[in-house]
Amino acid sequence: MRIGLLGTGPWAGWVHAPALAAHPGVEFAGVWGRRPEAAAEIAAAHGVPVFDDPAALIDAVDAVSIALPPAVQAGYAVRAAEAGRHLLLDKPVATCAADARAVAAAVRKTSVASVVFFTLRFAGEQSGWLAEQAALGGWFTARCDWLGSVFTTDSPYAASPWRREKGALWDVGPHALAMLLPALGDVERVTAADGPGDTVHLVLRHGSGASSSVTLSLTAPPAAAVDGVGLELRGEHGVTRMPARDEHPVVAFGRALDALASAAGGGGAHPCDVAFGTRVVEILAEAEAALRIGH
Repeated sequence: MRIGLLGTGPWAGWVHAPALAAHPGVEFAGVWGRRPEAAAEIAAAHGVPVFDDPAALIDAVDAVSIALPPAVQAGYAVRAAEAGRHLLLDKPVATCAADARAVAAAVRKTSVASVVFFTLRFAGEQSGWLAEQAALGGWFTARCDWLGSVFTTDSPYAASPWRREKGALWDVGPHALAMLLPALGDVERVTAADGPGDTVHLVLRHGSGASSSVTLSLTAPPAAAVDGVGLELRGEHGVTRMPARDEHPVVAFGRALDALASAAGGGGAHPCDVAFGTRVVEILAEAEAALRIGH
């Protein structure tokens, strides 16, 4: 499978490009970005061509790996799907439900394969733990914390305009939902409250009858963000906690590439396809609306 990379930001350079270059089952076919100098730097690092035009890259490949801001990603994903190209997207698929649904509609129309890279859904230990809990069932409630200090440190993502605008709800909220939904079921009702900085607190009612609470932040003090990612489930079988993260995201991205190749080869839709990614966007949009009206 020939895969082209759309995007040249820190995540593209740190995860997408190295994973594409290292994967034995794909050919890293080239890079396009809105900043030509950044595209040239990534291309030179991995010995692949630079494309001056995204349409030319889409024409030259079997699939695209997109590492663009979500509001931009959706439009390029529709263009690639309509051209018959398989999609490996970042979370969130978009920052409004209509845009995400447009991507899902294009995927359905052309029957291309799609995978959305929710990191922990492709991390070996965490994804295995989640599969076990989803199969076990009987969960009564859950608590998820996803606390970072992106905007209170020298993180390379601190300058990201879309993260500044949309905050933790849209940046790390997709990760939390991607782990909660398989274990507790779809979300039927969302309550939201804001906290300090971009901190958001969610209370979710799930289709299984279970409830969950989620705390999200990119503005936590660095000391408060130490071990700031956690998920705890409580139910009929007791209490279980998600294993700590200990794997580089490039490894997880390699598994996402495997998943895309399997889906494209007739292996069936992956659980983290664009339909699931669209549902996550819909829930986040409901939470954002709840924040605006204060409940």
